[in-house]
Amino acid sequence: MKYTVKPLQRGYADQTLSIDLTTGDIKARPMDPESRDFFIGGRGLGLYLLHRTITSQTKAYDPENPLIFSPGPLGGIPQFPGTSKCMAIALSPLTHIPGVSNFGGHFGAYLKYAGFDALTITGVADDNVMIVIDGFKQEVTLTKARGADQVFNLEKAIVDQFVGSGREKKDMAFLTTGIGAANTTFGCINSHYYDATKPVDGAKGLFRTKQAGRTGLGSVMSHKHITAIVVLAAFPHGENPYGAADWHKVKEAGSKLHGIVRDVDPQALQMHLKGSAGLISFMNKEEYQSLPVHNYQYGSHPQAAQICGKAYAQRLFEHRGMDGCFPGCNLRCTKGGWVTLTTSSHCGRKVWVDGPEYETAAGFGSNLGMWNPEFIMEANWHCDNYGIDTITTAVIMAFLMECYQRGYLTREDTGGFRLTWGDEQAALQFIHDLAHCKTDLTGMAAQGMVTLTAWVAQKYRARTGKPDPIRDLQQFAMQTKGLPFSLYRTHRSLSMQASYAAASDIGAHHAAAWLVKVDLLGAFPTFESKARALITYPRVRLGNDNLGLCKLPWVDVFNPDSMKRGHTDIYINPASQELYADFYNGMLGTSLTWEKIFEQTDHDINLQRVMNILSFGATTGEHDWIPDRAIGPTEDALYEMEKDYNDGQLSSILHLPLPEIQAMKTEKKRTILMKHRSEELRQLIRIYYRERGWTDTGIPKVETLQQIGLWNFLTAEAKKTITGLNE
Repeated sequence: MKYTVKPLQRGYADQTLSIDLTTGDIKARPMDPESRDFFIGGRGLGLYLLHRTITSQTKAYDPENPLIFSPGPLGGIPQFPGTSKCMAIALSPLTHIPGVSNFGGHFGAYLKYAGFDALTITGVADDNVMIVIDGFKQEVTLTKARGADQVFNLEKAIVDQFVGSGREKKDMAFLTTGIGAANTTFGCINSHYYDATKPVDGAKGLFRTKQAGRTGLGSVMSHKHITAIVVLAAFPHGENPYGAADWHKVKEAGSKLHGIVRDVDPQALQMHLKGSAGLISFMNKEEYQSLPVHNYQYGSHPQAAQICGKAYAQRLFEHRGMDGCFPGCNLRCTKGGWVTLTTSSHCGRKVWVDGPEYETAAGFGSNLGMWNPEFIMEANWHCDNYGIDTITTAVIMAFLMECYQRGYLTREDTGGFRLTWGDEQAALQFIHDLAHCKTDLTGMAAQGMVTLTAWVAQKYRARTGKPDPIRDLQQFAMQTKGLPFSLYRTHRSLSMQASYAAASDIGAHHAAAWLVKVDLLGAFPTFESKARALITYPRVRLGNDNLGLCKLPWVDVFNPDSMKRGHTDIYINPASQELYADFYNGMLGTSLTWEKIFEQTDHDINLQRVMNILSFGATTGEHDWIPDRAIGPTEDALYEMEKDYNDGQLSSILHLPLPEIQAMKTEKKRTILMKHRSEELRQLIRIYYRERGWTDTGIPKVETLQQIGLWNFLTAEAKKTITGLNE
């Protein structure tokens, strides 16, 4: 299909691309200004396009389930730090509700440069297909492709194909997935982009990857028989190349934030050296107990220093080159290095590994009792190569290790195989078997935590003849709404517990409300402040997803001027938020405060809730909960591991002197503590519902949806369902 690329206007290409793989139909459609202005772009626009395409009966692998990519109006503008993000959206095969995942690299920017604000793919191809969006020729084509097996072999084949036809590496960005996405419900999408600055074998330049890892959207891509999506484009040039309303204001805002990053990061988190893995040291602090160890049983470990950011920075990361996942970002946190593989057909091969990020480092590290950074990097590489989410894979493995630890699984149940804490070779073998569904164990694990938990319970009953252990297993099967937890132990952060339970509508992920760090620092001392944070932080964080922005330049780089802002939450970094507002207003020609800009995120937060209700119905609120392990000690021995802290909290709760608490039996203390913490969480969730304008059961009120302007954008089915549940 031929199409026309128009100059960008206020960050928008003002058209979307739709591809039906079943019929081969390809269409470029003008953007509807009303829905564009209401949902802005990125996550919000993607959820709206999903909502208009599916019904409550649509399933993840149905042809009607669209796979959507949307970058947002501020994405792809290198004059401001961190404009690399694109959103992937579809019904999730893992959670069966809308799945959303952001990813970096150049794909979102190049999609916009090539002329499109969103790409929507429906249908299922008869054979493996590659989608090519050529912004130079202004043409979209579907071509037959090899099957997706190993991602990095596929990467080489794609690069060789296009370079062989005369294209330059810097002009291509593409998405792939692998065999693991075909065989699991938690496939990831790899976003490939060319880094011309990284030294390789005496020269410079290699392709690097970022991932859309969460909610299994790579599995949707695989089941549509999409081998790759390639965009060929170039950066716009000239004065005001992105169509800003006030280009000077945009550049000035970017220059100021560049300066903050330049001055602050080297003296603070040192993301440019450690990447996000530097967070391990903070979470591992004795007073925070927030680094998951052995499936979230413990919150710190003396060996954590072996896998912290400093260890990677000093021994493994290759610091030469820029390490930004998009030009113009001087935070340079996209770290990586070389490691020699010890398993699979690639054994003995030295490979480049992008990462690990904090989640992967903690997931394959402390949570599995592994303290070898080379192992973590190898596990990272294999997951990327197979196209499976590192977080889901690691958390499922930790659950299974605990099942073996506690006798719910034995070698007899799993064909002689056993996963144990610290066993690197067994862990790597599990990853290889998982990607190919080689065993009954990995076949069940491939279906996700909920299915796996039921299978373990069935195996235990059959072997022992004892009662169903499902409730015991659910205490430490770390998932919410079917999505395994990201890597934060939340015993000491009520705000983060509520974030995982209710504020994150995709399941237990931190993208919506990463409150654990600031909560540990004392940002939210009252229930009201915690509930308010569950509103304000998702507005900003998910608002960034709508705009095409990375969160790290404001989350992890504290602007000193924020300390001067009175009568506000300094932890949300208001001085930097003002720079984001200047960027937004300069691009879109508005004059909104940062608070008003991000209030617009309520549109898509409520839309996602409505779409969850179409799946869960009246029981939607019942899914807003977390396992007991995320709330507190699930057995007496775990209480005793943090006895001083737990006794101190009980003394405050019961208004009793500490010696009286210490004299009580551990079982009684633990029961009281867990009951109190659970009641606190339920109370906070109820307050959160009220702040959102939802009913006590978590259903948005009709008047709330009308007041924020969302009602008229809902389908007739959604309106009928919400109205019925409001009566």
